Amino acid sequence: MASLRVSVCMLVLYLSTFIHNSVLSLSQSSSLPENHRALFIFGDSLFDPGNNDYINATTFLQANYPPYGETFFKYPTGRFSDGRIIPDFIAVYAKLPLIPPYLHPGYHDEYIYGVNFASAGAGALVETNQGRVIDLKTQALYFAQVSKLFRQKLGVKEVKKLQSRAIYIFSIGINDYVAYTGNGVLPYTQQEIVDLVIGNITAVIKKIYNEGGRKFGFLNMVPINCIPFLRRFVNGTSIDACLEQEASALARLHNNALSKILQKLEKQLKGFRYSITDFYNALIKVIKYPSEYGFEEGNTACCGGGPYRGDFSCGGKRGIEEYQLCNNVNDYVFFDSVHPTEHAAEHFAKLMWSGNRDVIESYNLKQLFDI
Repeated sequence: MASLRVSVCMLVLYLSTFIHNSVLSLSQSSSLPENHRALFIFGDSLFDPGNNDYINATTFLQANYPPYGETFFKYPTGRFSDGRIIPDFIAVYAKLPLIPPYLHPGYHDEYIYGVNFASAGAGALVETNQGRVIDLKTQALYFAQVSKLFRQKLGVKEVKKLQSRAIYIFSIGINDYVAYTGNGVLPYTQQEIVDLVIGNITAVIKKIYNEGGRKFGFLNMVPINCIPFLRRFVNGTSIDACLEQEASALARLHNNALSKILQKLEKQLKGFRYSITDFYNALIKVIKYPSEYGFEEGNTACCGGGPYRGDFSCGGKRGIEEYQLCNNVNDYVFFDSVHPTEHAAEHFAKLMWSGNRDVIESYNLKQLFDI
């Protein structure tokens, strides 16, 4: 009973801090402080703080049950993690409150610090998990609606200032490539599917730019076959075996194309700046050498079943009731068969925020916030 009271007190304290930090609202603000910054978040389950809890999705694309959320929040929040996810740490580093999910009904007047539009299972292609997620194009449309709200509440001049100073971060594409490689009929070549994904991402970047956005941050694509969910199907246990598979090859094509298009946009669009974090090689390093980064296990997930605990059964709500759960989640890189633990999310967020040229192309996020 005492531990329950402590947990409740911690939750009340957390919520009180969030409300205090979020006191600056659209209804109160006719002008913004000179140093005001905002964070807008787009993408998939790596960045989703619970948007999928508010759409008609299946439990396969939701994480609203234990043991999700148990490390930090002490209850499931819709995040595919034992606690916080990468954007949560970015917000902390930027001295912002946790950025609310767009579909949460309670925060529509608190968008002044940013909004999170990400949706687990989403892709850059509308067809990816269509009807069960908020695809990237729809996320951009939601941002346009928020932009319109800003103009109504703050006026054009203040909105231009807010949006040009804001940072827009993305994690998108993996679901498109998983769907592509899992399809028995492949109407596109590898290069064609990458071109479609990059083309849709580029269209969204330009849409946000036209709304006033100037500073963009991206995680590039991980070696897809090396995550436990797909690694369980790979013949061979070495990291090289999963790197040779089709989805991982698509990731390399994607990363090359993403870098080229952002370099091109930087030349074409006045004031455009970008950051790419090399998530691909960063993940390989923690899988191969976990102890060098504060982990004990880089291959097998903390929660799940089957080889590498890769069957996506964590929580027992996705058709497989039985699953295993590790004793010390902080020892693991992966929490479930796809997603990092809070400990690993913090590691990757630090790379995004303040990484050097070994892991960052162009600016890191701290530099973008400071510009």
